[in-house]
Amino acid sequence: MTSDNDRRRGLLARLRGRPVARSRGRRRLGAAVRLVAALMLAGGAYTVLAPGASAQENPPLSTAAADGKALFDVSCVTCHGRNAQGVEGRGPSLIGVGAASVEFQVSTGRMPMARQEAQAQRKPEVFSPDEVDQLAAYVQELGGGPVVPAGDNLHADGNVALGGELYRINCAQCHAFSGGGGALSSGKYAPSLRPATDRQIYAAMLSGPQNMPVFGDNQITPEQKADIIAYIQTLNTDGDPGGFNLGRYGPSTEGVAIFLVGIVALVFASLWIAGKS
Repeated sequence: MTSDNDRRRGLLARLRGRPVARSRGRRRLGAAVRLVAALMLAGGAYTVLAPGASAQENPPLSTAAADGKALFDVSCVTCHGRNAQGVEGRGPSLIGVGAASVEFQVSTGRMPMARQEAQAQRKPEVFSPDEVDQLAAYVQELGGGPVVPAGDNLHADGNVALGGELYRINCAQCHAFSGGGGALSSGKYAPSLRPATDRQIYAAMLSGPQNMPVFGDNQITPEQKADIIAYIQTLNTDGDPGGFNLGRYGPSTEGVAIFLVGIVALVFASLWIAGKS
């Protein structure tokens, strides 16, 4: 009797265990189906949204920038590359230099360069003002960077006296006290500031061309930049109260003039006095 009861109990236990095993299998199967469905849903969502994301990463160029790109592809791509990322041994990358750098280099005729030299020289500009703006817009939209404020007169509210102090502290070491420029090392030089416009001076301070350091708005505020430009333009427009300016190169030319004129005059005066005695 005991063995029959044990058999019955074991049979009942096995029968009761089958639904449990089946329910576990169904749960595992359902979890697998749900996982596959979730993966398919995520893949479909990515497929739908990915093109929109890539389109946002490369927004279309503005009209001015598109015109600038056309000019760039004809005149600048040889040295700066198709995406303005530079060509080794020819030209640097333009990503991040901003519209200010383009405006200074192109509006002063320094770019495009005919050949590699120690320093780009000022030449008659190749592009018109509108074309300069288009090239600047293209480079600006490529990688951003400093931008010159709007307008041609950027020193209307400038303080000439304060601008003179700032100029003597930050600029006179290279450009001389009178803005006539001066020689630097390795065949380079600080150019004269006489032909420079307000926008070109402002762009040079923002971009730091050649050996010139960058004077961002953290170093020299926009108001101080206006003061410096006012002083420079005053030097360029005001006459020389002392008469002949000797090139405005500072004490070197004055010393040579004193020697050639003053000492020679004294020698002749001495000889004349000796001849009369």
